[in-house]
Amino acid sequence: MEAAALAGLGLGLSLIVAIGAQNAFVLRQGLRREHVLAVVAVCTASDVVLVLAGVGGTGAVLARAPWLVSVVRLAGAVFLLGYALLAARRAVRPAVLAPDAAGTRAPLGPVVGTALALTWLNPHVYLDTVLLLGSIAGTHGEHRWWFAAGACAASLLWFAGLGTGARALRPVFARPGAWRVLDGVVALVMTTLAFSLLLSA
Repeated sequence: MEAAALAGLGLGLSLIVAIGAQNAFVLRQGLRREHVLAVVAVCTASDVVLVLAGVGGTGAVLARAPWLVSVVRLAGAVFLLGYALLAARRAVRPAVLAPDAAGTRAPLGPVVGTALALTWLNPHVYLDTVLLLGSIAGTHGEHRWWFAAGACAASLLWFAGLGTGARALRPVFARPGAWRVLDGVVALVMTTLAFSLLLSA
């Protein structure tokens, strides 16, 4: 049981610890101290649902209906391009980079909606979390749910650590120039991911 859980934890971390749209968003919200718990909760809960779905057999369904992944791939590419444009706009216009200085915060609804979109409109989450994790969990037989528990724990540890640990970087991002660099990198990452999705469609 312990071996299966550790295997799930290790594979879960290896899949999630990478520069991507979701992680970039969690990092940005953590730096802004804006609805961090809500974003962490949404990302973690979404991963848990997807892991359990994969282990429960949804991966087999997606394998038989690849067109579903194609639909999500196109929708995700469009969304990522739109988010990339917003990030590029923030990088070009420093006045909108640091809302703390202006005393304004983004409403909870749009922030949660963005977190949901970055998670559920990402086709890689279905390929990695549902298909890959689900398939490998099956190799653990009766201990596959321990494997799933380890993978779910990996998501919780990573998102909680990323969201709350971002505050350690706050001194660096006290300068508007640092926010411009971050948003520029986010725009580049989002654009690259969007085109990679379009090219693989």
